[in-house]
Amino acid sequence: MKTGKLIINSLSILFLVIFFTNCSESKSKTDTKSALNTKSKAVPKGEELSEDESAAEKVEYVPTDTALYNKKLKELANGDTTGKWPVKKQPYPLPGAILPYKRVVTYYGNLYSKKMGALGEYPPKEMLRMLYAEVAKWEKIDPKTPVQPALHYIAVVAAGDPGKDGKYRNRMPDKQIDSALTISRMKKDMIVFLDIQVALSTIREELPRLEKYLKMPNVHLGIDPEFSMKGGILPGKKIGTYDASEINYASDYLAKLVRTHNLPPKIFVIHRFTKKMVTNYQSIKLRPETQIVMHMDGWGEPELKRGTHRHFIYSEPVQFTGFKIFYKNDLKKAPNRLMTPEDLMKLKPQPSYIQYQ
Repeated sequence: MKTGKLIINSLSILFLVIFFTNCSESKSKTDTKSALNTKSKAVPKGEELSEDESAAEKVEYVPTDTALYNKKLKELANGDTTGKWPVKKQPYPLPGAILPYKRVVTYYGNLYSKKMGALGEYPPKEMLRMLYAEVAKWEKIDPKTPVQPALHYIAVVAAGDPGKDGKYRNRMPDKQIDSALTISRMKKDMIVFLDIQVALSTIREELPRLEKYLKMPNVHLGIDPEFSMKGGILPGKKIGTYDASEINYASDYLAKLVRTHNLPPKIFVIHRFTKKMVTNYQSIKLRPETQIVMHMDGWGEPELKRGTHRHFIYSEPVQFTGFKIFYKNDLKKAPNRLMTPEDLMKLKPQPSYIQYQ
């Protein structure tokens, strides 16, 4: 259901696109008072703090409204009577949580390529104008749920060449990640997701490199099982996979950052469009510091996308759900139309995270 991912040649910086069956069309420091309501806390005179300690001590986030949280979860379940939704026994988030109080609407892509998504395909001002047009549609269809605009930047990209270390992935230079953050600051209160395609590397190897960004309160995480290759199989030859143990490692890593640096909960997006992309979903741990989104990442006509959502997102509940719209690939087959916010609001559960590519 997806077309391919950008290939970055480490010597010539020449990008190619890999096409294969059932794969997607390829897919500093910021102000601590970002997309969340915060207030300063005075530091006692004479008690200087380190940079990290200062960030942790000076910011307080809006306490969790548990009654509203329960109400929003019930609304998202959209009348489901199977007992799957809302997910039971999930912890309340730490103060400053975005979900389920808001709905995230984001553009996905990479600044090196026009073929990996709207973020990168269009100049920043035009891209933001388009994104906020989508935001307005969601504000209209569900006025009781504020929209949180976001950019979802692919910070580690699966590659067609092995690179110096033979890992078949390219890490975006910091200056490019910084550029994505700079673009986000062109609008007030945007958040940013950094996405990882590990290829023959591992999430344990790639995640720590992004720590300096994930320590920022407005930066969140996405991982792509499609390009998490096992057994030495190259990206593009087969759809990859993550096990719950790997997902738990990443969420624990985020949780420690949240606790150490007094951050609001991190949204953690996991792309999915097949059953084997995520194994042992029942063992995925839910934490107050993270908010897990299982994201329906397949492309195709509306009925096919609904089926993918039903089989792999609805039927294997974790916490929150997401849904991707492909501006080009979703139009390839009849009825040759994109799914609308009205369509997505009919899903059970309703998505809390909407991504446009």
